[in-house]
Amino acid sequence: MGKLFLVHPGGRRLYSCGKCKNILTNRVNLLSTGFRGQSGDAYLFSKVVNVKTGDIRTTDMMTGVHVVRDVYCIRCLRYLGWTYEYATVPQQRYKEGRFVLECRYITEQPSNILEDSLI
Repeated sequence: MGKLFLVHPGGRRLYSCGKCKNILTNRVNLLSTGFRGQSGDAYLFSKVVNVKTGDIRTTDMMTGVHVVRDVYCIRCLRYLGWTYEYATVPQQRYKEGRFVLECRYITEQPSNILEDSLI
């Protein structure tokens, strides 16, 4: 197995894997806190890094039928949530390409680096 290269999304508030603290996204990418996952509350993000996705599957959710992939931490392989590939209901298409991370599996923390140092 080769070296694992991780991406840092920048920002002042970061969301990380609750198990290994791998950085996943930042607050700028947070779109909604009104989602529910299998384990409870979940957040919708526009962009997530340092994850891998599972096989595509079709699932019947409260808002209709969606084609999704499960999302896992690239470092420790912990389940984190899912990403929407396709929504069959036209009003739900805004979710396509977005990520839902379950609050039980992530933590929010302040960044320990200055945002200017990433430029």
